[in-house]
Amino acid sequence: MTLADRIDAAAAALEAQVIAWRRDLHAHPELGNREFRTAALVAEHLRALGFDDVKTGVAHTGVVGLLKGGMPGSVVALRADMDALPVTEEVELPFASKARAVWNGEEVGVMHACGHDCHVAILMGVASILAGLRDDIPGSVKFIFQPAEEMPPEGEEGGAALMIKEGVLENPTPGAIFGLHVTSRQPAGVIGYRPGPTMASSDKLKITVRGKQTHGAAPWLGVDPIVTSAQIVLGLQTIVSRTLDLNREPAVVTIGAIKGGVRENIIPDSVEMRGTIRSFDEGMRDAIHERVTQLAEGIATASRATCQVCITKNYPVTRNDPVLTEQMVPTLTRVASTGPRPMGIEVVPKATGAEDFSFFQRLIPGLFFFVGVTPPEIEPSKAYSNHSPRFVVDERGLEVGVRALAHLAVDYLAATRR
Repeated sequence: MTLADRIDAAAAALEAQVIAWRRDLHAHPELGNREFRTAALVAEHLRALGFDDVKTGVAHTGVVGLLKGGMPGSVVALRADMDALPVTEEVELPFASKARAVWNGEEVGVMHACGHDCHVAILMGVASILAGLRDDIPGSVKFIFQPAEEMPPEGEEGGAALMIKEGVLENPTPGAIFGLHVTSRQPAGVIGYRPGPTMASSDKLKITVRGKQTHGAAPWLGVDPIVTSAQIVLGLQTIVSRTLDLNREPAVVTIGAIKGGVRENIIPDSVEMRGTIRSFDEGMRDAIHERVTQLAEGIATASRATCQVCITKNYPVTRNDPVLTEQMVPTLTRVASTGPRPMGIEVVPKATGAEDFSFFQRLIPGLFFFVGVTPPEIEPSKAYSNHSPRFVVDERGLEVGVRALAHLAVDYLAATRR
């Protein structure tokens, strides 16, 4: 048997265990920077496999394992995110989450509503396979189990950015990094990828408009921050539709929350708006920030109000390295067209969701791809999306994820050795 054949055989033999890990993780979800049980499970697994090095407590709860192959070669990294979401599960499953926790001062339900339980289980499976084949691996594989991809709690650092700050890409430095995300947008087992910009940057927007409180029956005696805010919300819609060259890349400016006032007959002193900004180009990203500030301040001034605009940069654009992507697409194509349930591969459209895998890609070449987990009887466009309390996973997609990451690691190491 070739090394590729042995990977496929090991993945098939391990499928039931990967599903069992996923169900255990799903029943015991943990929020960002609080993945204590998950991290302990992962670290114990890597140590039992005889990994050459296992670091814990990286970026609070992250785990980093190094597996050295039996032959000299380069280094490649594989990443899985571990955190769940503050979502109360509404799916009737024997392993459905009943967990509760406190998130930013509020008691919430906790659910793996984005599929990170799948990612951890998949990468644990890859660790088992490659550890069993280590004598034939030309190089080293760094396994990165990352906390807080969904953002850390307010006031805390976390996620990929903090792992990088704490040296996850050093000693040794990988030549490339691969990661995946399960998705409801594709049938179970279908692999999706895209070269170049793939997922959007994500920035947090907060606008505070201050007026002058007065009786609702006499608005001329005050300055109305509610009307001013309404004009700002409408004005913001023109930034994308009228000031950006959308032939370059799409963009989104959304206000998702407005808070102001306590009674129907009182015009309040202030209104607070919160929103998100998404872009696929760093230059456009900065231009949007500038125009949001100019527009909001201009409308506020014209309305005799004042406003404060605060834009926090969160995640950069998730940009798949074109050369690396071209190099590894044959591997993904082979994985998607073989195995017990071959489903195929497709180039997917850009996604306005964001991923902090993008921080790794700013420093080393990276490829981030998708694996479908929607059951065949459900049309993907009608499936409950990631982050929904009714998000469900067809676990037949997990085996595809395991084979994809294992083959990508081995094929990359073999190619760079030549």
